[in-house]
Amino acid sequence: MSLKKISKNQPDNFVFDSNNLEEAEKIIKNYPKGKQKSAVMALLYIAQKQNNNWIPLSAMKYIAKMLDMPYIKVYEVATFYSMYNLTPVGEYFFQVCTTTPCMIRGAYKLVDVCKKKISENESEISKNGKSSWMEVECLGACVNSPMVQINDDYFEDLDEEKFSKIIDQIDKNQKPKPGSYRGRLSSEPENIRKTLLSNKNA
Repeated sequence: MSLKKISKNQPDNFVFDSNNLEEAEKIIKNYPKGKQKSAVMALLYIAQKQNNNWIPLSAMKYIAKMLDMPYIKVYEVATFYSMYNLTPVGEYFFQVCTTTPCMIRGAYKLVDVCKKKISENESEISKNGKSSWMEVECLGACVNSPMVQINDDYFEDLDEEKFSKIIDQIDKNQKPKPGSYRGRLSSEPENIRKTLLSNKNA
């Protein structure tokens, strides 16, 4: 995985819009007085959603002031977690899990598809401006590997052909269906189910 980069092009200012400000204030009230900095991760996520799925430095400074905590502490959180984007991303943001279970089952073949159909480099927006991709650590769907998170949705049990079709659908302004691409429900066994059966049917 490459090191997280900070965008060179930064907006001068950032403030929450009225809806997000109300949401942020509700979250802060969940914590005791003096412990409001515990809301930092939630507020960073709200800022990212408001700002086309990436967090500018001005948003970190704004959140630091709101939570009465040092700016560097907010910066440390934002740069540590892969869920936060610190450079602009495509309208469709592909996160390809390449941790061991996904790697064993073909994750790097999915990375090759990203390089071919989206952009050669991570965190580089496609020529049509629609998509960007990056490798990430475990997304918690190991049983359904290999998998990719696209914006807020999981696409699981993928192979090169199925993943290519998903990207083609997005490029055609169609909405691909999230979930298993081998027809599984959640993480059920692919063949005959042999667990959680009653004694009668065992």
